[in-house]
Amino acid sequence: MNKHIKIVRGWILFFMISLFISGVTAMPVERELAFLSRCFPQGSLIDDWIETVFRGVAQTNLHFPFIAYGYDWLAFAHFVLAVLFIGPFRDPVRNKWVIEFGMIACLMIIPFALVVGHVRGIPLWWQIIDCSFGIIGLIPLGICLARIATIEEENRVTTEFENSIQYKTI
Repeated sequence: MNKHIKIVRGWILFFMISLFISGVTAMPVERELAFLSRCFPQGSLIDDWIETVFRGVAQTNLHFPFIAYGYDWLAFAHFVLAVLFIGPFRDPVRNKWVIEFGMIACLMIIPFALVVGHVRGIPLWWQIIDCSFGIIGLIPLGICLARIATIEEENRVTTEFENSIQYKTI
């Protein structure tokens, strides 16, 4: 198997697992926030924010638990997106469009987090953390896209070589 395909598949698998884990963590958000609220020094900027979010989620879950259903759908969306990458895992060249789609989605995180974060009153430093997920996601997908371009070029050169040999024997 081509070393470039192995590398692409490794990065795609990493990306799929990351999406899946991200989805799983969306569902028990109240427990995660309770845990996180104990991880940072009390009174720090991040502790104050996490405590505020925890109180909001806990109160919402207490009085309106059906709102958490939105987190369940967020998790489901992550699972579905992870499944989408099975195509390029199987055939990276033919399904290169999925990698490009993923890169576009990663880029879209940045304006979305900044605009919606501002509208919802999310602190700028937290919006930047949210933006970092898009930037981090671009790294494995960018590596995949570059390797796929290399595979395409190798395939083109091989095809041209095979065609030139064919014409010489005719």
